[in-house]
Amino acid sequence: MQTLTINGQPVPVEADPETPLLWVLRDHLGMTGTKFGCGKAFCGACTVHVDGAPMRSCSLPLAAVAGRKIATIEGLSKDRSHPVQRAWIELDVPQCGYCQSGQIMSAVALLAQTKTPTDADIDAAMAGNICRCGTYARIRAAIHRAAELMQAALPRQAAEPLHSGQPTLQRPS
Repeated sequence: MQTLTINGQPVPVEADPETPLLWVLRDHLGMTGTKFGCGKAFCGACTVHVDGAPMRSCSLPLAAVAGRKIATIEGLSKDRSHPVQRAWIELDVPQCGYCQSGQIMSAVALLAQTKTPTDADIDAAMAGNICRCGTYARIRAAIHRAAELMQAALPRQAAEPLHSGQPTLQRPS
């Protein structure tokens, strides 16, 4: 048995160390927001943050995340109040919605690094996320909108936590 830090909380997990993190989250912990898409780390549907960096959980063994901080789509907010979630809703981004948790997690990571991204920044950061419905223009617009929402919130709060009530994940050096 090992304890993972998921969305700022210690979570005991009993699973084979080679089990992909995706299946630990979904099958062992019942956290189904992170999706299975391809199983080869090509599509991005399974994107989570590990120590603040977006990673594909379908190809990341449990042993590789020991002692690291994991953030999932469930950890952004309990009420869809995270600026990226608000922008996604405002601009009606999803069509089928299957890829959206991975898209959102990649967008959050981008905005943590680049406060006002250009279209080129967005395209580069989101290149590993595939949307079968082709909502790329709305995804790009929502990322720009989320950046605006985040900038507008800065005077009120110096740093918005990634997890409601929890500290922000640390970025790798």
